[in-house]
Amino acid sequence: MKNESAAPNPQPVRFERTYDGPVDDLWDLWTTMDGFESWWGPEGFRVKVSRIEPRVGGRLDYDMIATRAEEIAYMQKEGWAVRHGTHGTFVELEPKRRLKLRHRIDFIPGVEPYDNDMVVELVPEGARVRMVVEIEPHRDEQWTRMSAQGFESQLTKVPAALAARRSSSLS
Repeated sequence: MKNESAAPNPQPVRFERTYDGPVDDLWDLWTTMDGFESWWGPEGFRVKVSRIEPRVGGRLDYDMIATRAEEIAYMQKEGWAVRHGTHGTFVELEPKRRLKLRHRIDFIPGVEPYDNDMVVELVPEGARVRMVVEIEPHRDEQWTRMSAQGFESQLTKVPAALAARRSSSLS
């Protein structure tokens, strides 16, 4: 059984980025099926959303799918599924300003399922939007570190996802 004690640093992991474009586009990346699928998941992974209900108490269900050979090999070596269902709930929702997602962490072998919260704040700044994300630490320092690295990786996909939204709205 893996260590399930509280992470030694109870502070949330914080990410802050500023993006060009309207807040509506960034909000849609969090609250629509196409938007979420366009950027969620670290490099080497993609997601397939089966349900997204952006309202308090609404569900977010998706499969996280390893796509690159090196991620698939690593996951198989660790005994982890290369595709697993992920489930979340929208806990708070202030349209185009703030949301809180609660993910159910039930895919770590040998660890009892637990909830993990993420708070997203969007702050319009002229023609740009500042996004601040705080993720609750996991119960294990290694998973907190891996989660932070994964989130950092998927943030690299946001500019392209936003550009694709703008170009599709122009055509």
